[in-house]
Amino acid sequence: MNLGRRLLLVLAVGGLGLALSLAAGLCAGSWGAGWRPTFSALLGSGDPEDILPVIIWHLRFPRVLLAALVGATLSAAGVVFQALLRNPLAEPYILGVSGGAAVGAILALLAGWAAFPGVTGLAFAGSMATLALLVLLTWGKAVRRHEALLLSGVMVNAFCGAIIMFLLSLTQDARLHHLLFWLMGDLSLAAPEHLPYLAAALLPGFVVLMGLARPLNLLLLGEESAHFLGLNVAVISRLLLILTSFLVSLVVCHSGLVGFVGLVVPHLLRLLVGPDHRLLLPASLLGGASFLVLCDLLSRVLPATGEMPVGVVTALVGAPLFIFLLLRSR
Repeated sequence: MNLGRRLLLVLAVGGLGLALSLAAGLCAGSWGAGWRPTFSALLGSGDPEDILPVIIWHLRFPRVLLAALVGATLSAAGVVFQALLRNPLAEPYILGVSGGAAVGAILALLAGWAAFPGVTGLAFAGSMATLALLVLLTWGKAVRRHEALLLSGVMVNAFCGAIIMFLLSLTQDARLHHLLFWLMGDLSLAAPEHLPYLAAALLPGFVVLMGLARPLNLLLLGEESAHFLGLNVAVISRLLLILTSFLVSLVVCHSGLVGFVGLVVPHLLRLLVGPDHRLLLPASLLGGASFLVLCDLLSRVLPATGEMPVGVVTALVGAPLFIFLLLRSR
């Protein structure tokens, strides 16, 4: 099967999976509904006195949309970092990019800044500062630079975690509980008025990443081989790092820290569609979106009362799945 047909198949299967995930996320929740009343509410043909349309349109719809955007971004970022560093463990959470963005976002939240541009701008500044620190720590290490970058990322992530704990220790009011919940991944505060701006900022980034799929394939061959094949490795690598960090900072300030999406989803889909980024990137965008929508659904329906942070569910689902993939690859 040629590449075009395989891409159409990936888009069809991934799109169907995402549609089913979104439908499940809209239909299920603490306020039981079912698919028929849910779609009646979506179409505006239900009982006008019923509270269900309010729940669907003002609570569940923004939440599943935010989950899809966050999942797609983190999954695509994992694909990019793993290709750039040629390391299967690379992802925004482990490299400290998410942690740096979280530090910036918490500082802005504690200062009472608005979501945009205050929180978003400082989150981006935090992620870029993390990247700059990583580059500084690995500067001049031509040998085993990728391993040094990954180990430095782990240390920077731990340092960001210490800063976050210090900032939380200074907070004595009701914001402490909200910040703790947010740090474990919180999609409950999805604001309908912010989602169009978030989608408008993310979608062009997705298109650019898709356009850089072939350079990502060349980077898998190694920097020297990619250079001999005509790729400007330095420019493309910096562009990918900056763009991916910007996309991650955008979603972190809306969702908090959500781990394992960028690690597990690309690995799982690489087994299904192969390492070609012209297929892997669209599959990861759709698969990551579906994965986080379903994890968020579990975070709402599993507790007997209330809900749990979605980051807890991604860790509970992602860690065993990643161990299985590691054992399978031996």
